[in-house]
Amino acid sequence: MSSKPIGIFDSGVGGLSIWKEIHQLLPMESTCYLSDSKNAPYGPKGKEAIIALSVKNTEWLIDQDCKLIVVACNTATTNAIDTLRANYDIPFIGIEPAIKPAALQSKSKAIGILATKGTLSSQLFHKTSQLYSSELIVIEQEGNGIVELIEAGGLHSPEMLQLLQSYLKPMLDANIDCLVLGCTHYHFLTPILKELLPSHVKIIDSGEAVARQTKAVLEANQLLNNKRVAGTNTIYTNGEKTVVSSLLSSKVASVQKLVF
Repeated sequence: MSSKPIGIFDSGVGGLSIWKEIHQLLPMESTCYLSDSKNAPYGPKGKEAIIALSVKNTEWLIDQDCKLIVVACNTATTNAIDTLRANYDIPFIGIEPAIKPAALQSKSKAIGILATKGTLSSQLFHKTSQLYSSELIVIEQEGNGIVELIEAGGLHSPEMLQLLQSYLKPMLDANIDCLVLGCTHYHFLTPILKELLPSHVKIIDSGEAVARQTKAVLEANQLLNNKRVAGTNTIYTNGEKTVVSSLLSSKVASVQKLVF
């Protein structure tokens, strides 16, 4: 059981940012990543559609004999993880915007949250936001168009730069000092955001925390790989393999085209 792979899914390539953190922390673990790029983005879809896609992804990963599943998608976590945990006898790790660390670190008492519509409108997001940001100015911004551009290979396009400039303006006008990235796709924007933001604005995402939680859950369930051999890593996509490859800085994973 312990040598079985960790399953990871996202509405596309964004969750590769989570996969990288997990692989870095747990290099002996095998991983099986599912990029559902054909249905990206999940954000504009309704709750029922998001749950149906998450169930489909989960069942595919279970068929691959995964021992644990990381829902590396903010929208899928906030809308579907309760359903997944109630219906499948396998540990799940979710991801949600890192509002708590932003609230604790902010000195200007103003933070920005860049996320998808599906995340910002979810009950879990509102519950977390109310719990940690009641005394803050919070500028929420839907990142319309960002996921589509990344999935199409337009990460460094003029269109992306224009979108980000327009989305950041109201946040900068409010004097934010923390920017929460509420979608795993947005991790890949970090170098661009650092160029556009003042140096004192801290960019916060959830990748490292998700990797640490994955390790903790594996340990608690006695599922850590006990073989002294590095794991194998396979990334499956129903989108363009070239987009996946462009976001992988190493060749520790094989990329496979999937009809799904």
